[in-house]
Amino acid sequence: MMLVTRYGLFLIASILTIVKAELPGTSSTNEINQTPKRRSTFIGGTLYPQASETRDLKRLDGIWKFRKSPTDPEYGQRNGWYEQDLEKTGPVIDMPVPSSYNDVGEDPSLRDHVGLVWYDRRFYVPGWWQTTGQRVWLRFSSVQYAALVYVNGQAATYHEIGHLPFEVEITDMVSYNTSNLLTVVVDNTLLSDTVPQGIIKDIFVGNNKIRQEQTYTFDFFNYAGIHRSVFLYSTPQIYIDDVIVNTDIQGLTGFVVYNVTYKGNSRAQCFVQLYDKVGNQVTAANECAGLLEIGNANFWWPYLMHPEPGYLYTLKTSLIGSLGEIIDTYSLKVGIRTVTWTNTSIYINDKPIYLRGFGMHEDSDLRGKGWDPVLWVKNFNLIKWIGANAFRTSHYPYAEEIYQLADEHGIMVIDECPSVDTDIFSDSLLEKHKQSLTELIRRDKNHASVIMWSISNEPRSANIRADAYFQKVAKHVKSMDLSRPITIAIAQSHIADRAGQHLDVISFNRYNGWYSNTGSLLNIASNVADEATAFNIRYNKPIIMMEYGADTIAGLHLLPEYVWSEEYQVALMSEHFKAFDRLRQAGFFVGEFIWNFADFKTAQTITRVGGNKKGIFTRSRQPKASAHHLRERYLALAAADTNSPPPESPYYVSDHLPLKHEEL
Repeated sequence: MMLVTRYGLFLIASILTIVKAELPGTSSTNEINQTPKRRSTFIGGTLYPQASETRDLKRLDGIWKFRKSPTDPEYGQRNGWYEQDLEKTGPVIDMPVPSSYNDVGEDPSLRDHVGLVWYDRRFYVPGWWQTTGQRVWLRFSSVQYAALVYVNGQAATYHEIGHLPFEVEITDMVSYNTSNLLTVVVDNTLLSDTVPQGIIKDIFVGNNKIRQEQTYTFDFFNYAGIHRSVFLYSTPQIYIDDVIVNTDIQGLTGFVVYNVTYKGNSRAQCFVQLYDKVGNQVTAANECAGLLEIGNANFWWPYLMHPEPGYLYTLKTSLIGSLGEIIDTYSLKVGIRTVTWTNTSIYINDKPIYLRGFGMHEDSDLRGKGWDPVLWVKNFNLIKWIGANAFRTSHYPYAEEIYQLADEHGIMVIDECPSVDTDIFSDSLLEKHKQSLTELIRRDKNHASVIMWSISNEPRSANIRADAYFQKVAKHVKSMDLSRPITIAIAQSHIADRAGQHLDVISFNRYNGWYSNTGSLLNIASNVADEATAFNIRYNKPIIMMEYGADTIAGLHLLPEYVWSEEYQVALMSEHFKAFDRLRQAGFFVGEFIWNFADFKTAQTITRVGGNKKGIFTRSRQPKASAHHLRERYLALAAADTNSPPPESPYYVSDHLPLKHEEL
């Protein structure tokens, strides 16, 4: 059997459907000699896995075995690497999961590898899962960019689009009296119809292809691997499949509108309970879909907007059998809040908000984009220290645990799909773009912290095809969720852009004083104010400046201010602050997001010194002078917007009294 696919995104059709095809081999052809058994797959992994009275949970994180594929992507397949432990078929190295594989070793060929890599490990399934008739599920929180999963040598599932979870039921594939082999083939190649896009070039010596080279236009490193936790979990035969929650407010009363869906071969009833923060039951209902009313409710408020931000209730849903027995339970954190918007403002709980935030990246030393709870607890501590109330998940969905932290801390999130530098606008790209948003919204729909969807970053929206393309993308998002506004981080001018008419909020990125008029601070304030105003005049919608900034080498000090110095970064920020304050009085400007929260890795170029250095924190999360400068502004803005006194300086400077002098 031969199957034509794009570079390395292999076996897609053969896993999910059995077809016969014989096509001439090319550089983008993979020859498949096996015809894997057809499997039913459950793509999406909507509910975050949890243990409960009726469910069990095991993490498969740890040290896995790893091998880089040779140039021939079919070599491992033909030689049955998925049929036995990798270490039995050749050399392997240890690889931590979760992490990117790129920075773990010392070999540049691994760091810059393009194509397939193989992971495997063994796991046990508890015997009581079998004796109690539990279903067995395997869930990957994120694999970049595509993954083919085998269990005990059988093809289990395939998923394309990194940064999003996928799962499959493996009940009939596992053994209970011995260990089970889990093999994952990961492909990091990006093409014109992947999300995000890239270009692959084959490098030949004579007639022999020796490697592939990947190029892309986005400005962050294309880390790859099993980036987030891998879960093995159980559910009963009849199980809760999804819970959808919307909330509303009338006066002091909160409302939770819920819908519980379940799967299985028998019917069940639902019992839904809502608990407050300290565990007291507030209300309950006996329907699978309904409305809960909470008098004198505690609402979810953003950080520094209320004395108790991020208040969360717990919604416990249970399936009840015909004899009154509990079949399945699942608990969900719920924040009662509303998001509304007009052509000038965004409101949380009917109060106008001003977003003080960052663009960020999932990026750190050694781990790359691997989920790291230590790093992200530190990140949230720094976000609150600096007085921010929001960030954008630039330029892809982040780990689910990050949204859980945002819910708890009252930090608002603009949730961005993986479409960055969107170009060409083909039909195949459109379908994958929409699929990425489908999976994103299904995953993140219940997070109180998520207040807006970003459907692309810096698309080539001057292209004549961008109009119809983003009309379809925006319509797709609206078909799934009407409760949040949508935006795009636009890089085109207000004259050239063809996407803004399909959005609720206009966001734009511009690097005055850096990419344009480098080193000049003279016209930054007027340029920013004029452009924001021009976007508002054209589209009559709220405006956010989503990116601005300057690369800065920590410890480089130059006076007068000079590019790359800490002084220049601070001075450039101050010029933007002048524009923002002017725009805050114009009535349509709703937020400022500096680029970036912390320095991050990029592809190697002569314009990047070890990566992008626009962070106000270093990659190790230490502050530059700009962090202290931004902290003063964000805390002052928070005080002004809540009619509070301005914050005091953290360090004593002077009592401002003149010197007392007495003659002897």
